[in-house]
Amino acid sequence: MESTFKDLVIDSLDTLEKAVVRFGILPFFVNGIEGFSVEEHILPEFWFGEQEGAWDWKGSVIRDTRCAYGKLFGGKACFMRLDLYRELANFRRDGYDFDARYDDGLAKYADKQLYDLIDGNAPVISKHLKKLGDYRKGGNKGFDSTVSRLQAQCYVLTSDFVYMTDRYGEPYGWGLAEYSTPERFFGSEFSDHVYDRDPQASYDILFSHIKELCPSGADKVIHQYLKKG
Repeated sequence: MESTFKDLVIDSLDTLEKAVVRFGILPFFVNGIEGFSVEEHILPEFWFGEQEGAWDWKGSVIRDTRCAYGKLFGGKACFMRLDLYRELANFRRDGYDFDARYDDGLAKYADKQLYDLIDGNAPVISKHLKKLGDYRKGGNKGFDSTVSRLQAQCYVLTSDFVYMTDRYGEPYGWGLAEYSTPERFFGSEFSDHVYDRDPQASYDILFSHIKELCPSGADKVIHQYLKKG
């Protein structure tokens, strides 16, 4: 069976947004499942070129489609439609909200520190978050690994990318990640339904969805991505 992505060509923000909505799960980078990424389907000039492209569109995709985005599969970034992200969160969290996970000894104190900062200040860009948490030379360490772990566990997501502006109001540099919790970003659409079913049922839904999108994808790889993030 051929991949559902066979004829996908991403040549604009619009085609990327439509792909995220249509497929529901769309990793940003090449991964262990052939054809299952933005990188493999975007025209080269919109990947790394002189003009605006995929790296610039990420914030717009999140805002326009109200999708989840974060390091969700294989430690790499991925777009996910809300209905499917809820299933992933249900499976990865295994019935625990973050406080319950920490109280049961299943989360590190460093994770709680960062989670509480994000939850209490969301949405918050990485630059400000690092300052709030004293993540600097001589201060707290492990920001990148901790925020990646919280994303994989579906307690934190990237809610936008924000550009700094110069004194003339012109944006410059790379967009800075803005973080939030799913509960704050999606509100009741997430929190009222995330634990609707048994976690294993959510796993089965996601496994079947990816297998339908990528029939040639190895079951072992799909399982690894769903289980470990």
